[in-house]
Amino acid sequence: MIILEDLKVSFKDFQLGPLRLEIPKGVFFMLMGPTGSGKTLLLETIAGLVKPDTGIIEIAGADVTDNPPGRRSVGIVYQDTALFPHLSVRHNIMYGVRYLPSRSEYDFDKLVNFLDLERLLDRLPGKLSGGEKQRTALARALITSPGVILLDEPLSSLDQMFKGGIRSELRRIHSETSTTFLMTTHDFTDALSMGTHGAVIRDGKIEQTGTIDEIFYSPKTPFMASFVGMKNVFPAEFREGGAIVEGLLVRHTSNKRGHGFLAVPPESIVVSREITVTSERNHFTGTITSVERTGSIFSISVDCGHLSIISSVTRNALSELNLTKGQDVYISFKASAIHVF
Repeated sequence: MIILEDLKVSFKDFQLGPLRLEIPKGVFFMLMGPTGSGKTLLLETIAGLVKPDTGIIEIAGADVTDNPPGRRSVGIVYQDTALFPHLSVRHNIMYGVRYLPSRSEYDFDKLVNFLDLERLLDRLPGKLSGGEKQRTALARALITSPGVILLDEPLSSLDQMFKGGIRSELRRIHSETSTTFLMTTHDFTDALSMGTHGAVIRDGKIEQTGTIDEIFYSPKTPFMASFVGMKNVFPAEFREGGAIVEGLLVRHTSNKRGHGFLAVPPESIVVSREITVTSERNHFTGTITSVERTGSIFSISVDCGHLSIISSVTRNALSELNLTKGQDVYISFKASAIHVF
């Protein structure tokens, strides 16, 4: 559906690309990356709001590189919705229709019913909740029947109580239409709950693409492993029977040999005060160096000699085990929990 070939954009002191990216038709594609990595710039280039220095942009098989925004079959929804404050919901939605050759009233009625906007049509944006504004912005983008909807962090300005409902709405809209969604986000909950495919961009370059599961559970580089939250990423020498990591033998299920990296998700690491009989094949002793709260989860750092390992535990587990800084503990994890690259 969307193909970018050798795309390069210069913006002030920042350069996007050169990069290649292919987004299949009908997917919910998540574009992720650190702040300042080029997510919004790439989105605006696809929309036609920024002209690339070099490269080709194809949408639905057509070269649209030199086309203005109105001739690209894309709709865009910004983080702040960008609704016209002096226009009602009805007129905000219908704003883009004036540029189309024809439009039936049935399409409008069907769309506002689909997004539950009937009772809001005469209201001004200032009288809408955050969720109502987002639904209005989506309706304005969808009214032109675009092949692609571009969403620039549409949930970042919403309160937590609204986000779940909007995520459900976006999933529903995507599943019930043939529209391709491309959304930038820095929230992994967005990506995991809505995305089918995605890419991670870093310093203007694509770091990895694939399905959402491939990105989060099969990272291909140390940066990717750290980015998706594995935290425990170590250089290793892979031998028959295991990998040597800072002098420790770590058992794994891969057939890899030579030098590379291994990563272990913090949630896969068990911390205990006593030795327990488990199915885990990796057991080490260490001392807790820090206990930090990250939302509803606590990160426990354990010094195992030359190796520092981070485990994630719940508040209940922390309380039951009475884990505190300076304690000697046992850690264990399964060989199958290790990701090798």
